[in-house]
Amino acid sequence: NFKLLLFAFDKGPLSTHSSNSLIHFIFIASLPIKIKENEKYPFLKSPDTHQNSSKKHPKLPLNWPTKVLLFAILVSAHDYKQTLHPKIVLLLYSFMVYLLIDIIFGIFNGLVHATSGLELEPPSDEPYLSTSLQDFWGRRWNLMVTYLLRHTVYKPARSFFDNMLGSMWAPLAAVLAAFIVSGLMHELVFYYVTRVSPTWEVTWYFVLHGACVVVEFGVKRVFSGKAQLHWAVSTPLTVGFVVATAMWLFFPPVLRTGAVEKAIEECKVLLDFAKVLWKVNSFW
Repeated sequence: NFKLLLFAFDKGPLSTHSSNSLIHFIFIASLPIKIKENEKYPFLKSPDTHQNSSKKHPKLPLNWPTKVLLFAILVSAHDYKQTLHPKIVLLLYSFMVYLLIDIIFGIFNGLVHATSGLELEPPSDEPYLSTSLQDFWGRRWNLMVTYLLRHTVYKPARSFFDNMLGSMWAPLAAVLAAFIVSGLMHELVFYYVTRVSPTWEVTWYFVLHGACVVVEFGVKRVFSGKAQLHWAVSTPLTVGFVVATAMWLFFPPVLRTGAVEKAIEECKVLLDFAKVLWKVNSFW
């Protein structure tokens, strides 16, 4: 657990949370949650909080019930996958992954807030509006994992490479190291789910994105902000690249094992159960 690893060095969310509550410690250590950086918890604010919050991005927020509804529609649409082009089916899977992660994390956040009163960060920040790969991976997608990788991999790696490569190249090597670790962790998760030997496609997916983020850094340094694409152009390019490479490298390992089909069938059972509960509640 990356949180416990950071705690061993007196860093991370477990060490910065000043509450002595055991239940708070257990929640933060065992669940994929992050306490909200606001005035109630000023000690949790990171140095780049104000910098990130000052950047303007287009907003199209989807609330939790909307995401549940969209996910239910996509699960129902999966019944007709035989009539759809395989690429369209993979596109549906991409949307379903995003919605399912946000729904599950939203449930965790709601339970933790109801039982402990903690204000928690959202799991993501509308990743479909990302204007660059750096924006997608660093500020919008799976924010808890981003936070942990920043403190467990990026910062130590940057400090290590600083002496070897210098201050100009150290951040780029550290970024690539963080993506490699992320890829290996995903391979481990996929192995736990499928019990099939890794093909390393998922690792290469993250290595590819790490290399592309490094290239982005280089391009931004060269142009120094003088030439910048409008978000209406950069957003579809970014999201399209993320989805296209996921179709190529991320989804095939789990599709071959049938894990996706099993997961969708389980989601259908859960949705049917929710419908029954809704009908019973409406009757009473």
